[in-house]
Amino acid sequence: MALGKNSRGERRNCSTVSVAVFVAFCLVGVWIVMSSIDPIQNLVMQVSETETINEVKDIASESGSRQYEEGLGENIPEESTRVDSQNHKSQSETSPGNQDDRKGIENVSDNRSEYNQHEVVKDVSGKTNDLDKGPGSKIEENDQIRHVKPSIDKKQEESHGYLNSESRETETLDGQINEEVRGSMESLDERESDKSINGSELGTESTAGETIQLDERIGESEEEKVKENLRSKPEQSAGEDNMESHEKSPASKEVSITGIQTETLIEASTENTEKGTFSTQAAELQHRKDPHKSSVSIESTKYDWKLCNTTTGSEYIPCLDNWQAIRRLHSIMNYEHWERHCPEETPTCLVSLPEGYRIPIKWPKSREMIWYKNAPHTKLVESKGHQNWVKVTGQYLTFPGGGTQFKKGALHYIEFIQNALPNIAWGKRSRVILDAGCGVASFGGYLFEKDVLTMSFAPKDVHEAQVQFALERGIPAILGAMGTKRLPFPGSVFDLIHCARCRVPWHIEGGKLLLELNRVLRPGGYFVWSATPVYQKDPENVGIWNAMVKITKSMCWDQVVIKKDKLNGVAAAIYRKPTDNECYNRRSTNEPPLCNESDDPNTAWNISLQVCMHKVPVGSSERGSIWPEQWPLRLEKPPYWLNSQAGVYGRSASVEFTADHKHWINLLSHSYLNGMGINWSSVRNVMDMKAVYGGFAAALKTLKINVWVMNVVPIDTPDTLPIIYERGLFGIYHDWCESFSTYPRSYDLLHADSLFSKLKERCNIVAVIAEVDRMLRPQGYLIIRDNVETIGEIESMTKSLHWDIQFTYSKLGDGLLCIQKTLWRPTEVVTIMSAIA
Repeated sequence: MALGKNSRGERRNCSTVSVAVFVAFCLVGVWIVMSSIDPIQNLVMQVSETETINEVKDIASESGSRQYEEGLGENIPEESTRVDSQNHKSQSETSPGNQDDRKGIENVSDNRSEYNQHEVVKDVSGKTNDLDKGPGSKIEENDQIRHVKPSIDKKQEESHGYLNSESRETETLDGQINEEVRGSMESLDERESDKSINGSELGTESTAGETIQLDERIGESEEEKVKENLRSKPEQSAGEDNMESHEKSPASKEVSITGIQTETLIEASTENTEKGTFSTQAAELQHRKDPHKSSVSIESTKYDWKLCNTTTGSEYIPCLDNWQAIRRLHSIMNYEHWERHCPEETPTCLVSLPEGYRIPIKWPKSREMIWYKNAPHTKLVESKGHQNWVKVTGQYLTFPGGGTQFKKGALHYIEFIQNALPNIAWGKRSRVILDAGCGVASFGGYLFEKDVLTMSFAPKDVHEAQVQFALERGIPAILGAMGTKRLPFPGSVFDLIHCARCRVPWHIEGGKLLLELNRVLRPGGYFVWSATPVYQKDPENVGIWNAMVKITKSMCWDQVVIKKDKLNGVAAAIYRKPTDNECYNRRSTNEPPLCNESDDPNTAWNISLQVCMHKVPVGSSERGSIWPEQWPLRLEKPPYWLNSQAGVYGRSASVEFTADHKHWINLLSHSYLNGMGINWSSVRNVMDMKAVYGGFAAALKTLKINVWVMNVVPIDTPDTLPIIYERGLFGIYHDWCESFSTYPRSYDLLHADSLFSKLKERCNIVAVIAEVDRMLRPQGYLIIRDNVETIGEIESMTKSLHWDIQFTYSKLGDGLLCIQKTLWRPTEVVTIMSAIA
């Protein structure tokens, strides 16, 4: 009995202990749960301060069907923007329970209106004002914007640079630099509302009170493609990125599926599409080993900028002034010494300014005169002064508009060509032309009056600084030589090619150089040859003329007309490239031979010249079989041959073309032209460093901004350069791990959209920024759209260059940065051994 009693007592004690332990564990569990709830609540509050959970869920769940359209800045309602400020809603109003309810666009709009009824912003001077209540005057709460003015010191910038709950007075369209800046996405309900209101599948754009209706309707099949494209990508984290905090700790590279930068997601899909319709120049080089892989970590460098000590000083061009490589050449008979020979290590030093440098004269006055100290060369004045190329007039170099073949002025000469062959139709049929051996590019400079865009090129030869003169005047020009390599342009893109006594020996070596012109000339395009062999009868010129007659006939070029210009005492012969292959097939001899079918005429980067001709495309869906639409219709109308192709982002190329054009018009209208602190009256020479469809340049033209744009298609991106030419614009292939073939201080504005983040993978990004500095004029602008991490790195580097930060913007991992270069130069010098003659 005693044993039994003790057993019962022990069991009772064990039960008590078990209960105590159980209760203790419960208390610990409750404590753990409560501890975890607090940060979750904080997180919920943080999200609610930027964007309601309901909106996030709506967008994330439905973004697949409209990703491309919204990503390009379409369908943006007036309620989708607001200024960064404190959230006036209580925690109960933004709790997860409430967020789970799906609401229509009317409710969302009401909520957003309630949030913004009394918001104010505060500028750097401390003034506070109510925001305008009209559409487009607000910015998303999770956006971070800074306007930095050069007169504000660093402490002021840190204390006043960001918009907050106190807020500040904005400029006229600053409030519209919202999701337009990077193309924000809407909720499904908002999109459905847009559909019902506007009756358009793509919706509308609101531009300064004017609605622009998209021309293309996207079918269900197209939407499914985008859905599938997005389903294949892992959903990435959403977050609020702050440019100020980024300077202290780099932001994540992840981009939210609900973020404003859908281009980032779309770009990711090009890994699959690049192997399809659009190849790359790099791929055509048989996936060569990239010699430019960066060995310099951007985190480890201290940006120890130095001036380049070179023989050419303030006019240093790394890939053309590589004297070590030039001295090793076995021959210069084919002008190899004028071609690109890039140094093994891309320089990271800065090019000095010429003594007495001044900010260039503005266009159009610059066409007639430039500052002498900016390009202090007189050789052309001495050798070509009697031909009215260039003269010295006090502190200016003046340009009377003459040339070797048009001493009486370029305008008369341009009219002479038109009268010789009216079918040329300047500015209608003939829009994009190539001027070989351009001199100071007066021909191209005056063709602007005919709405013609001219790619002028000449080598860096004994004619000192002719291309530099052209660029300083505000006329498009690049440095290039016709030697052993193909020109960096696609095949069949120029409407007309012009050569006014350019002294190129077209007839030698089987017409190899003339065959290169044939490659880039559009079928049915014209070659205007204004040279002494056309009209002078001395033995040398007669011999050259006879050789040209023979080679052009064998190439099936029709000699359309020979016309004499009595005023200038010269003549021009005009040839036309065939539009079919009939002549090629009936030739008695295959000289020059037809190119092998495996030889792609569009492959141009670092490709040796071939003595052959490519067949003319004749299929109804082939590019080049039909002449483009007359200008200016061709600027906005998708080329006929895009209908059968997939685009860069995996959709129909023609759909992407149209959406891209609308997207850039929207962005420029709402932000670039008004809200970024750019003085557009000082901008003439523009470069788009990653052009894709040329939408940025096309939008500038549509909006009548008086600039010209060099569209660059990097060699490791989809080859869309033929599309850019087809729409009446021009551009060039380039590898941004190397120096560009232009003089220092050539451009007023450089634009880079999603470029630098990709370059970091294979280039020394510090060298790329040094090249940007070399190309950009003092007081010129650099605009970058990229992920926040890259934006922060570039901002840090440019600050070390003493550039002025004009504008920054970030949202959900993506950002926009506008910087203005200053006149600052370092005092330390480093010698570039490859550039010492």
